[in-house]
This record gives sequence, structure tokens and C-alpha cells, in this order.
Amino acid sequence: MSERRYVITGAASGIGRSVAELAADTGAALSLVDIDEVGLKVVADSLRDRGARVTTVVADLTDPDVPARIVAESAEFLGGIDVLVSNAGAPQYFRLKDLTVEAFDLAVALNVRATWLLGQAAHPWLAESRGNIVATASTCGHWPAPPQGAYSVAKAGLLMLVKQMALEWGPDGIRVNSASPGPTMTGLTEGVFNDLNDPKQREIREMREARLPVRKLGTADDVAHTIMFLASPVASQITGVDILVDGGTSVTTLAAAGIEAGR
Repeated sequence: MSERRYVITGAASGIGRSVAELAADTGAALSLVDIDEVGLKVVADSLRDRGARVTTVVADLTDPDVPARIVAESAEFLGGIDVLVSNAGAPQYFRLKDLTVEAFDLAVALNVRATWLLGQAAHPWLAESRGNIVATASTCGHWPAPPQGAYSVAKAGLLMLVKQMALEWGPDGIRVNSASPGPTMTGLTEGVFNDLNDPKQREIREMREARLPVRKLGTADDVAHTIMFLASPVASQITGVDILVDGGTSVTTLAAAGIEAGR
């Protein structure tokens, strides 16, 4: 089997880095994308040391002209594209009454528009390879999460974009899916609950874990394994689907509302 060719955004850390490492373990060729040039180089060098064929693209995905450049440079290096992992994203902590137009537009640009523009530019390559797109969404796209008004709205938009692309591009041989992390330990949660030596972070982590049916927070690898499954040939009959990687958050709604206590 020939090497599979991956384009992975947000690859300098967290979920994106984990996807890159798992893909490299399968012998894939990689184009890694991130705004963090230093972090991206660290990841790329590590994977090259393991024998992977890797290129990097330093880019700001909030610029609407950037996705087409990413795809062009990636396809030239890889000789085509089999998998596009649109993982770059970032939360914002604004309640709606305090939210600015600039912050709202930034959330949509990074978490929704970038995936559309990347997919649009990659469409010819993915149609040729009968490839697929996997986006990193969020449980915030399913349920509102104050104070993340813009982020939740953007991730909800991403979930619908995935379905729309799956519908329109399925006849072209392209599958499109997403994975939605729940509470997950990544670089974005540094200073929140990653450090068990910090009493406050330990308290927050224990509180979060106590509310999850699996009683543990997720890791970047948990989400990355789900993305790799969706990207793989074994998921060839799956498209337009979002998989919740949330430790059971999605099944706690009635319990949180006190249904069990009130019968």
C-alpha cells in the first residue's frame, strides 16, 4: 500500500501533534501546519528523526488567503492529498454581553471558515484520491458553554459545515467527518487543570472528573485516535458524522438537572 498523505493543521501541539505522531507511525507523509513556527519545527524534527517524510507550513488560518496556499504547498510536497485534518482552533472566553464584533469574527474565521476554505482548495486533490476530511469540533458545538458564546456558536457552525460538505462532496468520493472533544488535557488547559501539584488545578480537575461517567479527563491521544479512525479506510462507510470524545459528558444532562434525585 502506498503512503497516505496527510495535511494537519494545528500540528505544533496538543491534538494536532498527536495525530501527526500516530499518522507517522503508519508510514504516512505529512504536511504540518501551525502559526507557532518554533513548536512546529520541534514536532517536524522529532518525526523526521523517526523516519517520517515531513514538510511544514507556518500560517495564520484567520487570513482568508492562507488556506489555498497551504493546500498548494502541501500537495506539491506530498504529490497529492489523501487526508485533511482541520484541527486548528482556539476557545475564547467572552460572555455574549461582553463579546466584541472582532472576537466573534475571529472565532468564526478560525473555527469555521478555515475548514471550508481548506476543503474547497483541497477538493480536487481529495476527489482524485477519494480521500477525506476530519475536523476537530467540540462538545461546545452541541451544548452552550458560558462564557464561550462565540466559540460555541462557531463550533456549532463547524458541525453543520461538516454535514454540508459530506452531502455535497460525497458523490465526488470525499468523506467528511468530525470529532468533538469534551474536557481534554492539552496545551490549552495549561493553568486550568493539568498540574496536579497545584492545589487549585487539582481541585478543578477532581471536580471535572467527578462529573464524568468515566471519571477521568481526556487526553490529546484519545481524540487523535478517533480522528485516525475516521480518516482510515475502515471508516469508508462513515460520512457526515460527529463522534463525541467526551468521557460521557453527553449522557449526563438529565442527571445534572437533578432528575435522579427528583425521580
